[in-house]
Amino acid sequence: MKLGARIFKTGIAIVLALFVSTLLGLPSPVFAGISAVFAIQPTIYRSYLTLIQQVQANIIGAAIGISFVLLFGNHIVFVGLAAIVALIIMVKLHLEKSIGLALVTLMVIMELQNEHFVQFSLIRFVTIMIGVLAASAVNLIFLPPQYETKLFSQINHVTEDTLKWIRLSLRTGTDYHVLKKDISKIRERLITIDNFYLMYKEDRGTLKRNLTSKKRKMVLYRKMILATRRSYDILRRMNQFENDISLLTPDLQKTLVDYLDSLMSYHEHLLLRFVGKVKTTVEMEDVFELGVDREQFMSLFTAEIKSSTSEEDNFSVHLLHLLSSVLEYGENLEHLDQLITSFSKFHPDDKLPEFEEDE
Repeated sequence: MKLGARIFKTGIAIVLALFVSTLLGLPSPVFAGISAVFAIQPTIYRSYLTLIQQVQANIIGAAIGISFVLLFGNHIVFVGLAAIVALIIMVKLHLEKSIGLALVTLMVIMELQNEHFVQFSLIRFVTIMIGVLAASAVNLIFLPPQYETKLFSQINHVTEDTLKWIRLSLRTGTDYHVLKKDISKIRERLITIDNFYLMYKEDRGTLKRNLTSKKRKMVLYRKMILATRRSYDILRRMNQFENDISLLTPDLQKTLVDYLDSLMSYHEHLLLRFVGKVKTTVEMEDVFELGVDREQFMSLFTAEIKSSTSEEDNFSVHLLHLLSSVLEYGENLEHLDQLITSFSKFHPDDKLPEFEEDE
């Protein structure tokens, strides 16, 4: 398990909630610590939404708890009925994510019934609110998440691993089962990338004057992710149609190797250019046209498909799948190139993401 910022933020939020509750002389400060755990979120935007929802949940839980105790008492049966009522109201108000806190508030308020019940309930309510506010303060102030860095690093690492496997498959051949396991791992890492993209998209910490830059970056990162997915599709189909590829003529195999080599070099160059590791003055044609051009690639493979005999119809279909993946990959890279060029032109001073070491 990796020790991330969220683990430390949770600890800091608990300490802060307990400290403030103790400083104010509130009884049972542990409830502030418990509510702080519920309120920790991975992004500032989610923290804001959680703060609003948990304030509402705390109020609902407290109101229902006080009402049931005053009307019916605090017998365990009434505690259960109060919980059911709270759940119905929370669901109707679309506050499902804060149901846990509402029920905690309700139960700690219905814990005791005496002549000072209302005062006791308000103190418990304030104690739980201190925990929510402490967690929100920690989310806003301490250890702000760097989701852009994490997003780009994951894109870069997954792209590197995918292109490495494609190169090995093209030249030396790979163990089918070993590669199949790694393909599954890459698919899981692509899901992680999608999650990081969502976190970066939700992060509203950007200053208003930088919103245009961030919107452009979001489009750019979405295209980067798509390009990585297209390279993954090529790897997956090369593994799936390994026997069919081996039946290609030597000339076609060399054409496939040269064309994919130029595309992969193009892809790597684009990622390095985005973070300023390569001079922007280098013409991309000098990188991309080292191999076979698209027209030659398509004409050679189209001729092979047309010349296929009726016994090779299945092979032709497989070849079309691979050809489609390769062409889509090239088109995505060209679009990514245009987006990077446009971004560099309009936002030359924008801070670029840094690499993170691979796990």
